[in-house]
Amino acid sequence: MSDLPKPMTARGEATRRRLLEAAEVEIAGKGFSRASISGITRRAGVGQGTFYLYFPSKEDALRELVRHMGRELRHALSAATRGVTDRLEVERRGLAAFLRFSLEHQDLYRVVMESQFVDESIYREYYQTLADAYARGLGRAQAGGEIRSGHPETQAWALMGIAHFLGLRYTIWDRRAPPDEAMSTALDMILHGLEPG
Repeated sequence: MSDLPKPMTARGEATRRRLLEAAEVEIAGKGFSRASISGITRRAGVGQGTFYLYFPSKEDALRELVRHMGRELRHALSAATRGVTDRLEVERRGLAAFLRFSLEHQDLYRVVMESQFVDESIYREYYQTLADAYARGLGRAQAGGEIRSGHPETQAWALMGIAHFLGLRYTIWDRRAPPDEAMSTALDMILHGLEPG
């Protein structure tokens, strides 16, 4: 949970958002070590001193970006699966939504990857928060007999691994959606691995 002060006005929130958007582009494009606060503020169109009103350091801006990506991703997944009651269909839609999100938010994806070398705790928080929510959903599906029983947390991490590496392989490295054959193969592995025994 972020302990940074929240802006008190809509204008302050807009400035903070511009700084985060600029930090996203600067860090993703140059890497954390080469990114600079002056580069961030130049991109945001504000004075360098303004940065420090919102973030004590470049590391704090990175942490907030990672938390922002986690919130945005969870929102996108929730929106894609809202109202769906069949767990296997949730998995289908969730994988497609994750890959679409990765393709549309490549800078944020890179920022998260970069964070593991700057502050491992924020990197771990990002993935643990996703895994915890995922495991709760899988646990409910197990209790309802929709999917095979097992350790929900382990299932969550394994399924996240499939999505993560498909995203890395296609949406980040190739900058395109996975081909239909890759998607159907991944979904076959997921759905048959979760079917009730």
